[in-house]
Amino acid sequence: MAKKVVATLQKGEGRGYAKVIKMVKSPKTGSYSFKEEIVPNENVKDFFAKK
Repeated sequence: MAKKVVATLQKGEGRGYAKVIKMVKSPKTGSYSFKEEIVPNENVKDFFAKK
């Protein structure tokens, strides 16, 4: 992640967001990949509940 993005998240308005990373298994190959998103704090549980 770029330094500017990290600096923006640490300021006042960025504290309402979280960077979430979920490991997803590919049904074809069986290998794992990572899905990253920046979501509002209220939606973190919803992000992990989705398949």
